[in-house]
Amino acid sequence: GQIGEQVDGYLGFATTPTPAIRALVEDLNIKRKAAYTERAQATGSTVQQFAFTSGCNLIANTKAGEKYQAPDGGWRTRDASPPVRDSRCP
Repeated sequence: GQIGEQVDGYLGFATTPTPAIRALVEDLNIKRKAAYTERAQATGSTVQQFAFTSGCNLIANTKAGEKYQAPDGGWRTRDASPPVRDSRCP
């Protein structure tokens, strides 16, 4: 439970990660940014807008027990109820 989905569409750390976990997550986030950049250009939105919308969807798709970032910036563990999402989420 060190890693969770952030509001901005990237993975973040709910607790201080090991160097190996940090490197893995940074690599995944670089790949996500590349994908967001490509898709943003295709849809005429900004990378930030596309990443935010992706974050909304990724948080919505978390499973019970997984970590995610609430709109207030705090980390929560998903339970059986829907996650708390940003009011700007579609």
